[in-house]
Amino acid sequence: MSNSETTSDDLLDESLHRVQHGEVAAFERIVRQFERPLRAWLAAQAPPGVDVDEIAQRTFVAAYMRLSEFEIGTNFSAWLFTIARYQLKTETTRLRRVADYHARYAPDLLQRELDRRASEPPELWTRKLDYLEQCLGQFGEHLRRFITWRYDEEIPLDEMAARSGRSVAAVKKQLWQLRQKLQQCVETKMAAAEGGVS
Repeated sequence: MSNSETTSDDLLDESLHRVQHGEVAAFERIVRQFERPLRAWLAAQAPPGVDVDEIAQRTFVAAYMRLSEFEIGTNFSAWLFTIARYQLKTETTRLRRVADYHARYAPDLLQRELDRRASEPPELWTRKLDYLEQCLGQFGEHLRRFITWRYDEEIPLDEMAARSGRSVAAVKKQLWQLRQKLQQCVETKMAAAEGGVS
């Protein structure tokens, strides 16, 4: 067993040596060797909301960029996992800041937006709804069904994905694109109407 361990360590050292001397492709072998244990460790350590795959990727990129600092013959695994720990800590801190920001400022921003909307005259909303209907009419039936499912029938995203034969991510993207197009269309019609009035 010690022979196989030595061989494994020798192969690792050889790969590290090659990378340090400019052979980028040799780093692929290192990634393959440590990818699974690193992801498993990150999955066990990471709090909810952290993308483990993203942190693993950042870790390997950081290790590659700093490989000239690594002393061949010392414990590469410990060195790599130290980088991973730092990457995870950085991401956790970032997510905490984002959550703190939203907790502090989101209610205020929401209240301002509600106040702004409440101050708009009712006829403006009627006009916006008319334009929205017109804009929806410009979409084909295969696109309108996503809007109907989501906002009229309030169907969950996973069920929409099953019905349309797409992934949940694809359905989210489709809805986002449709909302963007609708907003743009309504704003264009509003601007044209205001231009006609003046």
